[in-house]
Amino acid sequence: MTLRIYKYCSPFIVFVLAWISFSTTGIYSFLPIIWAFIFIPTVELFMKPDAANMNAAEEELARNDKRYDYLLYAVVILQYISLFYFLYSVIPSEARNLHSSTSNLSPLTLIGRITSMGLLCGIFGINVGHELGHRANKQEQFLAKLLLLSTQYMHFFIEHNKGHHKRVATLEDPASARLGENIFFFYPRTIIFSYISAWEIANKEAIKKTGTVWRIKNEMLQFTVLQLLFVVSIGLLFGLPVLCYYMCAAAIGIALLEAVNYIEHYGLSRKEIQPGKYERPQPIHSWNSNHVLGRLMLFELSRHSDHHYLASRKYQVLQHHDDAPQMPTGYPGMIILAHLPPLFFWVMRREMSKLSN
Repeated sequence: MTLRIYKYCSPFIVFVLAWISFSTTGIYSFLPIIWAFIFIPTVELFMKPDAANMNAAEEELARNDKRYDYLLYAVVILQYISLFYFLYSVIPSEARNLHSSTSNLSPLTLIGRITSMGLLCGIFGINVGHELGHRANKQEQFLAKLLLLSTQYMHFFIEHNKGHHKRVATLEDPASARLGENIFFFYPRTIIFSYISAWEIANKEAIKKTGTVWRIKNEMLQFTVLQLLFVVSIGLLFGLPVLCYYMCAAAIGIALLEAVNYIEHYGLSRKEIQPGKYERPQPIHSWNSNHVLGRLMLFELSRHSDHHYLASRKYQVLQHHDDAPQMPTGYPGMIILAHLPPLFFWVMRREMSKLSN
């Protein structure tokens, strides 16, 4: 079991590469991006997917092994250390200590550092925030909110758990991509309507508790205030240019999350049993990927079919289902493919045809 735990240390390679990115210049500032979107997709083209599941005894041991949780807790600490190092690394030289010999960053280096921080926001800020957000433990939910705060996407905590999981693979779900929907049209639809949905859910809950939406018990009010304070603090401490760089990084993280949403449920739909009532989400309603490197980098997010089938499962015990539709490659490769719509549609038409056979 110890060896199984060690493999989940591999995502921390991205933190190491990000540290190098924030410390160096030129092409080296893109190392996390090269790792995630060139090295891993290329290797996964030649690596055979692993569909093996743990047996019942192994799963029981893994589920109760706190070391898997400690890795996620470490992510929270490293995410904030990386964020503040990023903010410091992109301060214009004239705004630094007068004795600093640091020169202004080249546009290439600046773009590299911003996109690298954006990758951290997506992989760790939102993805690990997603994993911890499904936990029943209030302390772990608090850590989830901290991670989502780092990428200005705290409403995801509400909408994903209480909206997306309820409406997944239906026309009512803004985070489920429809057959033939271009990702560039999906982005504004999912971002805008997921945000509106989070407010609707939070307002209904607040009215039940207090009789009004304008009380601090409204989670969306809390999240909005926290995010504004966070943004203002960065602006005051590091300056307006750095704040703009941070917001660009957060936007990249958000785009990565929504690209993942796009590929996870593209073209899949649940049957409507009665008006507004649908069949229970099954493994067939989410695209699955057993490509190992992508699985590890995202803490098993790509075993998404099992996640929607039983959302309370911890990442280390998510299972492969034989009836779940399988992606032709791992998540990093599929994200790239999704941004080439004609090629993506051609590939997915072939995959969708397999489901009807």
